[in-house]
Amino acid sequence: MTLVRRIAPLALLASALLASVIATTGCLPIFAAGIGVAALTALDRRSVKTQADDTEIELRGANRLPMAIKGAPGVSVTSFNRRVLLTGQVPSETDKTDAERVLRQVPGVTGVYNELQVAPRVEVSTAANDASLTARVKAAFIEQKVLESSAVKVTTSNGVVYLMGLVTAREAPAYATAASRVSGVRRVVTVFEFISDEELAAINASNNPKTPPTGPARP
Repeated sequence: MTLVRRIAPLALLASALLASVIATTGCLPIFAAGIGVAALTALDRRSVKTQADDTEIELRGANRLPMAIKGAPGVSVTSFNRRVLLTGQVPSETDKTDAERVLRQVPGVTGVYNELQVAPRVEVSTAANDASLTARVKAAFIEQKVLESSAVKVTTSNGVVYLMGLVTAREAPAYATAASRVSGVRRVVTVFEFISDEELAAINASNNPKTPPTGPARP
């Protein structure tokens, strides 16, 4: 398994629609949450344990940042496969460095990608547009049909789209290209963890085990 970070030039349909609902209303319908979470958990290429670890890392990181830096509200913490991506804005280089230090100390974190910008926090309208871009990028993956939207986590900050996930070398360019073609996307940054075709086949087999035949046992 190879970890690669690249900058490109410039799951399910339900997941994109749910993201759009959250972006516009700020809440998630209870019935949709139950269905969406169960479906995405089953299709995710990470193990259930790793997914839980990533959620815990994000929560712990978000809770610790306010005690360490002044610009914590402008920081977004995204964890995938126990690797953390920091995006957003902070007041100073010191805050940027301190934010990374804090996340590296969170139990379970194996790496940190610090993409924080030293700049004023973006306006609410920009944040809303970022949420919309995230939903539209996910929808673009679904439209491609050959791309698994659940394999990649999408985060957008000030028009810059970040892609994290477990993908093959063949899949990576397709994800980056699809994201870059979405109107309004300023740039695409990929932080992919590469897996082989054999590893992907093993993951798919694990996520979709064949149902054993039922009926009376033969002598």
